[in-house]
Amino acid sequence: MLHPNRPLKVTPLTHLQYLSAGQMTDLIYTEKELVQSLREYIKAEESKLAAVKSWANKLDALTRLSTSDPEGYLAHPVNAYKLMKRLNTEWTELESLVLQNPSDGFISNMSTHRQYFPDEEDETGAAKALMRLQDTYQLDSEAFSKGKLSGNQGVSSACALDDCFDMGKTAYNDADYYHAVLWMQQALKQLDAGEEAVVTKADILDYLSYSVYQMGDLPRAIELTRRLVAIDASHQRAGGNLRYFERLLFKQLNEMNQTYEPASEEPIQLGTYSRPKDHLPEREAYEALCRGEGLQMTEARRSRLFCRYHNGYMNPRLLLKPMKEEDEWDSPHIVRYLDILSHGEIQKIKELAKPRLARATVRDPKTGVLTTANYRVSKSAWLEGEDDPVIERVNQRIEDITGLTVTTAELLQVANYGVGGQYEPHYDFSRRPFDSNLKVDGNRLATFLNYMSDVEAGGATVFPDFGAAIWPRKGTAVFWYNLFKSGEGDYRTRHAACPVLVGSKWVSNKWIHERGQEFRRPCGLTEVD
Repeated sequence: MLHPNRPLKVTPLTHLQYLSAGQMTDLIYTEKELVQSLREYIKAEESKLAAVKSWANKLDALTRLSTSDPEGYLAHPVNAYKLMKRLNTEWTELESLVLQNPSDGFISNMSTHRQYFPDEEDETGAAKALMRLQDTYQLDSEAFSKGKLSGNQGVSSACALDDCFDMGKTAYNDADYYHAVLWMQQALKQLDAGEEAVVTKADILDYLSYSVYQMGDLPRAIELTRRLVAIDASHQRAGGNLRYFERLLFKQLNEMNQTYEPASEEPIQLGTYSRPKDHLPEREAYEALCRGEGLQMTEARRSRLFCRYHNGYMNPRLLLKPMKEEDEWDSPHIVRYLDILSHGEIQKIKELAKPRLARATVRDPKTGVLTTANYRVSKSAWLEGEDDPVIERVNQRIEDITGLTVTTAELLQVANYGVGGQYEPHYDFSRRPFDSNLKVDGNRLATFLNYMSDVEAGGATVFPDFGAAIWPRKGTAVFWYNLFKSGEGDYRTRHAACPVLVGSKWVSNKWIHERGQEFRRPCGLTEVD
């Protein structure tokens, strides 16, 4: 049995699919500049062509006159002189004009910007980001192809048939037959609806039939392959695959003592096949919370949540202007502070962070070494108080509000989530007590998370263990303890940053460590909040 070719995987040196939203914006303006350069090239070509046409018209008139009576024409000394001049000088000038290459400027501009262009691996990463959004928010391929995304009030964008085919091919090349089926089926649907495309129906059926076979649906694989044979009887794989599928199906039916039933006539859609399980045990609960489903906010729990003015335990800086504090969850206790950052402070933090943004890392649970991982897709930068008075002021504000010293805290981490950016369920505290990074300042006692943007759709912070979802609100911050008073980790605080569906998500984190908190949050012998 043969299948469509799958290219060898190559590990890239860089991954532009992990660009921040800000860096993606830079690419938009780069493309705009290239379009302007292209227009200038076209204008130059048109100007050159107009000049050549002018020369041709003038010379055409002259040659008609000269060839009508060559001897009479050359009898006039001026005509003889002008002929010599034209052939010696003017035709040389015309040759130089024709040899001019107006594309030089455009090619130079392209060469300058090409180093920042995404490559094939980046395109693959962007496609996988769309599939991640598709899974998390249960969007069928048709919704994506028509640009129908929840919360999208701005620019709409549709996927052409060829786009759907390329999405399916990307999944196929990664042996992700589940998504390959969904996108190839959408490509077929749009082709049957009369949409024009470069790809052929035979190409789509070739990938779709084999992917359906890989999903274990032999009757439908046979039906699709028969359609392929009907279109292209000489197809190099179709005939052999059809015979193989039929033999395999009838062997299974004989072993199970069942009769053949034709494939369902219902079109393949989201839910036709089950998505394969992966490494994340709480995948379904996590994604449900991202969609706002499965929330455990009962009326009884809601009655225990309050809002109040918080003065930082009589902190002098907050006595005259206390912070607005809202309970988000009762146990573990999670609170939200309103108006924590002004618009000007947010802009300054972004301005400082943008030049430093780099692929976010995680600590390998086996080795303790910082590394990148596909379950954390974002860009981050670290800012210290000496960088700008705004950072120093924000650090001081966090200390005033929490009552905890930030002297031993980590630097302020700024994170920006780009296409499908996310951070799957994780703990903020380390579960490796022998980690070298814990020997001096201790474990991460608490998390102070600033939201620096509103998000049109998606991007919630969710806690799968107890079913909570906290939605980004610009200028607010949430705070919780990662450790019990005994110093043991609170495993209920396992949380995730949901993929951004529409919009851009900016946050800044302050992880507060144990050292220096001995009299600010005294230890206890029991695991209590």
